Amino acid sequence: MATQIFRLEKYNDFICLYSQCSSTQARFCLSRGGSLDSLMIENTQIITNLSPISPQKTYPSSILFPFANRIKDGKYNFNNKNYVFDCNEAAAKNALHGLVYNKTFNCTAHKLTSEFACLQLSYETEKLDDSFPFLYRIDLHYKLTKNGLSLEITVLNTGENKFPFTLGWHPYFKTSDLNQSALCFSSTQKLVTDARNITTGVVSCDLKVPYDLKGVALDDTYILQTPVVEFITPEYDLKLTVSEAETYLQLYTPPTVNAIAIEPMTGVSNSFNNKIGLKELHPKETFQIYCCIEVKLKNNRN
Repeated sequence: MATQIFRLEKYNDFICLYSQCSSTQARFCLSRGGSLDSLMIENTQIITNLSPISPQKTYPSSILFPFANRIKDGKYNFNNKNYVFDCNEAAAKNALHGLVYNKTFNCTAHKLTSEFACLQLSYETEKLDDSFPFLYRIDLHYKLTKNGLSLEITVLNTGENKFPFTLGWHPYFKTSDLNQSALCFSSTQKLVTDARNITTGVVSCDLKVPYDLKGVALDDTYILQTPVVEFITPEYDLKLTVSEAETYLQLYTPPTVNAIAIEPMTGVSNSFNNKIGLKELHPKETFQIYCCIEVKLKNNRN
């Protein structure tokens, strides 16, 4: 008998990867920046799109580029030239979450085996944007296994000039009860923000782990000492590992939903101005970051 393999299906703007029994599956939305719309491991929901809340409000699993989080008033200066991003967070007058979260990505490669499924989604700029007049290509390489998912993001500068950037990922992790869940991560510093969620400084923090999430409302950013975060829930334990040593962790709990955004970022809000985590990419150079999610189900430990 032939070995059963992962399979791929495409419909409308979505691509789905399934295990042989469909108990493990991942769905991706091409028109929302190639984002991971949902992830299920052994019939347990791990990542959610927060439906019925509009994705235009929540940015589920969005790739945050060329900046993560916010730019105050959308304004920045690079190489002695002033630029202005569209302030898509209109009430706070901020530019929010970069430029690719609503772009359409193309499927440029895939591989299906009995052990895993790989999918590459790509986007490349064809013309210069006044707010960010630089050319680039982004490749998202997702790998789904029976026990988790990994994401490798590669950014290539295809233009003739260097550009500034930070990079982030915005997944929401689902649980049956956030009040019975906790986080484990190592940090001694967190960021201070103003009423517009713009970074104003860094302070020391005495973090006790596990960090109990009962009754907690979060919209906080930490500087990680090690790029590893564990999420402990009634249904599963999860470990998120990031390849970048200098990683910032944004935590956000949406109202009335048993989910939490655990967002690894290479920089912080207003990074184009405060320079915290800001990087530059030269022509023909690439930047690559790798995120790995490992899941252990509590009713099926091996």
